[in-house]
Amino acid sequence: MSQPFPDRADQPTLGAYDDIALYDGVRTKRVLAFFIDYAIVLALCVPMAVLVFFIGIFTLGLGFLLYPVLFLLVAIPYVGLTMGGPTQATPGMRMMGIRVVRLDGRPVDFMLAIVHGVLFWALNAVLTPFILLATLVLDRKRTVHDWMLGTVVVRG
Repeated sequence: MSQPFPDRADQPTLGAYDDIALYDGVRTKRVLAFFIDYAIVLALCVPMAVLVFFIGIFTLGLGFLLYPVLFLLVAIPYVGLTMGGPTQATPGMRMMGIRVVRLDGRPVDFMLAIVHGVLFWALNAVLTPFILLATLVLDRKRTVHDWMLGTVVVRG
């Protein structure tokens, strides 16, 4: 197998993520990780709601306009900092033993993690409950947003 960066021996080969064992049980673990992460984000929304309340008091009511986007204010940094961090997995994904990797071998950065999360929610809004059907057809059990971004979820 050839390497994607011939001058860099530390990069994985093109076929590094072709082993079928990396994807065994990923679909189920991914769904469970979603529910765990969703519960964590909702739990983090409670202290954030208290903070927004005090911001609303100090700004004479203007801060209360943050309530409709409260979930986004918590979820976007949550996904960006955890999936875009060194473990390349949210806490729910770590509990389930999976992580997100890029097929080109580079690490998932903060912006890619945010785009990954935003695409997931956008496609989920349009394709629900069919979002998981793509994993039956696409290679490596990828969803549409994984396919679009060149990422894959593997067992950790």
